[in-house]
Amino acid sequence: MHLHILGICGTFMGGLAALAREAGHRVTGCDAGVYPPMSDQLRELGIELIEGYGADQLALRPDVWVVGNVVSRGNPLMEAVLDAGLRYTSGPQWLAENVLHGRHVLAVAGTHGKTTTTSMLAWILEAAGHQPGFLVGGVPHNFGVSARLGSGPAFVIEADEYDTAFFDKRSKFVHYRPRTAVLNNLEFDHADIFDDLAAIERQFHHLVRTVPSSGRLVVNARETSLQRVLDKGCWSEVVRFGGSGGFEALGEPHDFEVRRDGRAVGRVRWDLLGEHNQLNALAAIAAAEHLGVAPQAATEALGSFRNVRRRLEVRGRAGGVTVYDDFAHHPTAIRTTIDGLRRRVGTARILAVFEPRSNTMKLGTMKAQLPWSLEQADLAFCHSGGLGWDAAQALAPMGAKAQVADSIDAVIAQVLAAARPGDHVLCMSNGSFGGLHGRLLEALAAR
Repeated sequence: MHLHILGICGTFMGGLAALAREAGHRVTGCDAGVYPPMSDQLRELGIELIEGYGADQLALRPDVWVVGNVVSRGNPLMEAVLDAGLRYTSGPQWLAENVLHGRHVLAVAGTHGKTTTTSMLAWILEAAGHQPGFLVGGVPHNFGVSARLGSGPAFVIEADEYDTAFFDKRSKFVHYRPRTAVLNNLEFDHADIFDDLAAIERQFHHLVRTVPSSGRLVVNARETSLQRVLDKGCWSEVVRFGGSGGFEALGEPHDFEVRRDGRAVGRVRWDLLGEHNQLNALAAIAAAEHLGVAPQAATEALGSFRNVRRRLEVRGRAGGVTVYDDFAHHPTAIRTTIDGLRRRVGTARILAVFEPRSNTMKLGTMKAQLPWSLEQADLAFCHSGGLGWDAAQALAPMGAKAQVADSIDAVIAQVLAAARPGDHVLCMSNGSFGGLHGRLLEALAAR
């Protein structure tokens, strides 16, 4: 088949494109503001990318138009597809029908840690010889690609609660029909589509309803929101982690013992930092166990796990300053990321540079949490361009520690004026951040 994918450079749709290409289909796609790493991966796969959503793309005459949730009514290409009565579907539905059907699907859901935990689980299964397929919302360093079909029956997928498409407002993960489902954590997010936390809990319960009685739910024991989800009804085995009983971690985040029901079953030694990664590891170990991978083997595999691109990734060093890239885009994720870096660098200065770019952050729903999320940073720099709320006012409790600018150039100038040798500059965004990382490194090297 020939698939033309609208919104192809999103991490999910880009992964779907890679899977379709590997399966032998012809794949083309379009997007606006194409940026790495997905654009690089797609070009390496020989997938033709078209900038924008012009109606002239009807001339491609694909067998099916696969529509990403970035596309809304009024999009010129989508309007042309609708007017012509052409065949279209959503990414999750195409994936469910053409890739996931008949496989043992392991789905990783949660507000935070989905990408990292999905990558950990795929790597554990790979090390155990399962040759899994996977689709990750990022590029795991262990694999070098965000998606592959795999030759074994297992398929590991990052299970997003965001809606499917403009014509299907269910969460993406409802399409996946997992046999093993990880519920990693749950707090309010996506204020553009959910009214409150209860609305998201309802979607998580829709996922729970699809897990068979022979399936397994791997649930974070610390999350009262997840317990409320299970209280709505549960028909599968539940294995908990992070509390007393089930899977627990004892020790420091970089070197800890894993216990199963109070019994030591292995030890993880790795370079990752932060308690959140301990919990991610426990979730991955518990999910892999459902496929017959002994916890001891899983802990050994995690010793060689390398994290995903854009997860506290060092982009370079210049002028004695280290520059990092991270995907953090929610106040909790920002706080967790800074905490992880603080554990790594000790008392060295951390300069946090961020842009509130997600739909939730643009709405200002969580602006009051920003001072809390940034409190472990020595200085904070906010790119406020395009916001409908006053970032300076929201960050006022931080006093002189916080600066705001409405352009990337101005942010770079602020950071350059403040940075000194030995500093660690942490750039956080769920977009390209206007190439800030590279430009900042060039400017640091030149001064």
